[in-house]
Amino acid sequence: MQQKSIRNLTTGSIARNLWYLAVPMMATNALQTLFNIIDMIFVGRLGPPSIAAVSVVGMIMMIPFALVLGLGIATVAMVSRYYGAQNYARAKHVALQSILSGVVGGAGVTMIGFAFGPLLLYLFGVTDEVHSLGSIYIRILFLGSIPIALQFLSAAIFQAVGDAATAFWIMLLSVFFNIGLDPLLIFGIGPFPRLEVAGAAWATTIARTIGMSFALFLLFHKKTHLQLKWEGLKFDGPQVRKLLLIGLPSSLQMTIRSASGIIMMGIVARYGTNALAAYGIGIRMDMLVMMPGFGLAAATATLVGQNLGAGKPDRAVQSSWLATVNFLLIMVSAGILFYLFPVNIFRVFNHDPDVIANGVTYLRTIVISYPFIAVAVILTRALSGAGVTVAPMVVTALTLFGIAVPFAFIIPSFLNVGVRGVWIAIILSNIVNAAIIVVIFQRKRWLKKRL
Repeated sequence: MQQKSIRNLTTGSIARNLWYLAVPMMATNALQTLFNIIDMIFVGRLGPPSIAAVSVVGMIMMIPFALVLGLGIATVAMVSRYYGAQNYARAKHVALQSILSGVVGGAGVTMIGFAFGPLLLYLFGVTDEVHSLGSIYIRILFLGSIPIALQFLSAAIFQAVGDAATAFWIMLLSVFFNIGLDPLLIFGIGPFPRLEVAGAAWATTIARTIGMSFALFLLFHKKTHLQLKWEGLKFDGPQVRKLLLIGLPSSLQMTIRSASGIIMMGIVARYGTNALAAYGIGIRMDMLVMMPGFGLAAATATLVGQNLGAGKPDRAVQSSWLATVNFLLIMVSAGILFYLFPVNIFRVFNHDPDVIANGVTYLRTIVISYPFIAVAVILTRALSGAGVTVAPMVVTALTLFGIAVPFAFIIPSFLNVGVRGVWIAIILSNIVNAAIIVVIFQRKRWLKKRL
């Protein structure tokens, strides 16, 4: 098998390079979101308690996912930088150390999560029924920590060298199996047992394992952009430390976001199970519309890393702003659509009138902050592509725990607007976050970051 032709991302049209990477990355992220959307659609047929259980567990699982995603961000930053500098041996070495770290970290998360995951459900003040369903769901998902970690890290390696299309095909394979297994295991079709919520968890875990296996096969047994060798799997402490120095702030940033999300879920739970179910669906709709932006952001990180490695900082800056403008257009368009047709959107997931009413209020309020989310998402990933991760982490902590969480208590209490006050607090946090990130980006100190 001949090595595929490689597009030089440090020359030529920036717009073409951006979309060359972004389109398959958008598709990959859309497929990633489908894992949750598909589960929610099928689980939604089981009733509000099942929806609430999956929603709460989804927030909790963002904490271990943050560790993997942080390591993935570090992998992209370092591999793309070395790849852009044409130091291919170093790029391969970093990729191998990333995979080793994923195996060790995934094993640790499995043991800790399986033992203590159900206890985290109590933080939300959920009912006994929701806790029982969620405990089963979360333990099964934790069993798949290593496959999830290695699938994400393999995708990061492919994306760092500009081979975003391969990452897409791997995710498509996983989603194909997830779609097929969900109804079989949830509802017990044919010879399969009816596992309900547990069936959704098993479907996701099995599908991830299949995707991981295919990704590793391509990385180690086929001539891809960055072919790896099994004999290179030897622990390199200094290199792992470098990955962690870049990745841990990003992981902490996502953990902070997840922790605040858990607290926000707890706040929303005070308004009832239907409000919590609507919030869970609303978050998934937010994530769905943000998937194109995550693709653009991931493409931006790769372009920033490779162009800085090639000694072309101006192209790194131009790539970042071009991606920002494109995502702004997407988010404004989605915001208009969500504002006009919220009832139709929520009916896809559930027909309970109270869930729909709460969902309409959420969507028509939260879309105000969509343009600010667009700016923050792209420029934060641009900074991470350069290896700058501490400043965005600090900004996230300040805006979430300094604005979103406290004002989620204050606004409903003083303005008597009920759960809508929680949505307003989220909007304020998003606006301030975007403003600070723009200031950091414009100072351009990140262009001098050495890896």
